[in-house]
Amino acid sequence: MKNTQSSLAALTLGAVGVVYGDIGTSPLYAFKEVFASGHVPVTPDNVLGVLSLFFWTLTVIVSIKYVVLIMRADNHGEGGLMALLALASQSVKDNPRLRRTLMICGVFGVALFFGDGVITPAISVLSAVEGLEIVTPTAKPYVLPITLTVLVLLFMVQRRGTDQLGKFFGPIMVVWFVAIGLMGLVPIINHPAVLKAASPYYALHFGVEHYQVAFVTLGAVFLCVTGAEALYADMGHFGKSPIRVAWFTLVMPSLILNYFGQGALVLVNSKSVGNPFFLMMPDWATIPMVVLATAATVIASQALISGAFSAAKQTIQLGYLPRLSILHTSEYDTGQIYVPAVNFALLLGVVLAVGIFGSSTALAAAYGISVSLVMVITTVLTFFVIRYGWGMPLYLCLAATGFFFVVDVSFFASNLLKIADGGWFPLLMAAALFVILVTWKDGRSLLSAKLRKDALDLKPFLESVLAYPPVRVPGTAVFMTAEAGVVPNALLHNLKHNKVLHENNLFLTVQSQEVPRIPANRQVEITPLGHDCWQVILNFGFMDDPDVPRALQQITSQGCELDPMKTSYFLSRDIVVPTIGDEMAPWREKIFAQMHHSASGAASFLHLPNNAVVELGSKIEI
Repeated sequence: MKNTQSSLAALTLGAVGVVYGDIGTSPLYAFKEVFASGHVPVTPDNVLGVLSLFFWTLTVIVSIKYVVLIMRADNHGEGGLMALLALASQSVKDNPRLRRTLMICGVFGVALFFGDGVITPAISVLSAVEGLEIVTPTAKPYVLPITLTVLVLLFMVQRRGTDQLGKFFGPIMVVWFVAIGLMGLVPIINHPAVLKAASPYYALHFGVEHYQVAFVTLGAVFLCVTGAEALYADMGHFGKSPIRVAWFTLVMPSLILNYFGQGALVLVNSKSVGNPFFLMMPDWATIPMVVLATAATVIASQALISGAFSAAKQTIQLGYLPRLSILHTSEYDTGQIYVPAVNFALLLGVVLAVGIFGSSTALAAAYGISVSLVMVITTVLTFFVIRYGWGMPLYLCLAATGFFFVVDVSFFASNLLKIADGGWFPLLMAAALFVILVTWKDGRSLLSAKLRKDALDLKPFLESVLAYPPVRVPGTAVFMTAEAGVVPNALLHNLKHNKVLHENNLFLTVQSQEVPRIPANRQVEITPLGHDCWQVILNFGFMDDPDVPRALQQITSQGCELDPMKTSYFLSRDIVVPTIGDEMAPWREKIFAQMHHSASGAASFLHLPNNAVVELGSKIEI
């Protein structure tokens, strides 16, 4: 019992450090942005109405939608948009058209997530460093250089991984939440009437009396829940209980206290609305709080960057991105990875965002639109999971998701008003990435169709070859092929040029399944073809590490001896040549051909030993 409690405490501490960094730093900018545009006059009724909106937004979207509903829709214990997408697509697998529609929606959601990955570090770190302006106005010219320096250093250390830094994340974020809660408590004690905002009456009154302004205000109010999707995305790392315990015992109370404290301060002094977070504290605490806030925003950014690496790997496994170089940064945790291409792309996007917008207020206009649309997509996918995957009654499914759908669409519609002021930035990035993802998927389908059309059936081919067998040389040859049951090009080239066949031959196909992980004892399917030849299929989940040599160790128990020192891997390196046709637009074919050319080698992605790989090239027109 004691071990269970200590394990829960450790996981809860870890969840505070990783899961709640983004939503935990939103008090730096969320409340002030409601009044920053000047649309909402600073009056007692408006302040109470806005605080009520904050309170009930956190309650409805985070506590009820994510903690109570969405976290129940786990995919073998894993969460996140990719896991939910796989679950939803499996639920409607008997309806190909609907399945494809859901896949397109989900993939666009993934593209939006990467757009959010650019805005979050930029606005979080920038809003923290802007606290220096409270200390002295002369610090204003240095805010951007300091912000860019912190962000560049953050992305530079990604190669080292978070194995060592991760143990400090939890305690620092605990200090952060305790600090912001205590900061808010003092103004609340001095002006306890602000607690009336916990009543939904003030939110409804604000909405009815100022319905046009209230609708515009929703876009800024939504900033208080950006990062809520991390509760679901990181569920596989920490489990449901630690995430729920951390939310209800520490995170939510601290956020509510801080927001209400900011409101109490503004009720007493309306001029403090410019930056109520830092103006709540005494002068001596401002610099230490700026340092702590910067550390908290770096941790929040780190968690999102790590999530982007994991999402990229999952997207590759599901076939929507080409193979990218993936480096493991921990000897013990296979989930800790570093993807250089994604890291560079995020850094470039973050620097552009900071340079283009220049302040947290300007960035707030760009923030929220992508997250709100992701939440809409999440709600839609959840409906199909509980309706078709779980078989729940239609009325119950509509009741469970319909209310949240209306709430999510309302926030998204309000955020649409910010497109001209900056919302175009994450949408443009998401649209560009979506085109790339879909182009790669469609291009791979065309390439596979072309290979199938020109391919020979494996079993009859082997029978004809072995009727007059070539020289059999010692060792084992593993021929990689994208399609099971067809003759690999590498085998044809080997017979043509070397005129030999190995003693043992494996025809290996690696397949990615729409589940997070597949147990090692279920990864291998082997079929004897006779004459010491075998058809082997390796199945990996989209969160598995596709280590082919390790997986092949299992086949020795099935009659096929495999000596790693006498095994060679034969791969076909296809060169795609775009041609004029009706299958795909020429510009998309060119993009696909370039992506195919730039993809990292299958050898490194599949963990094949470099000194045992033979690559044979061929050209394919699509």
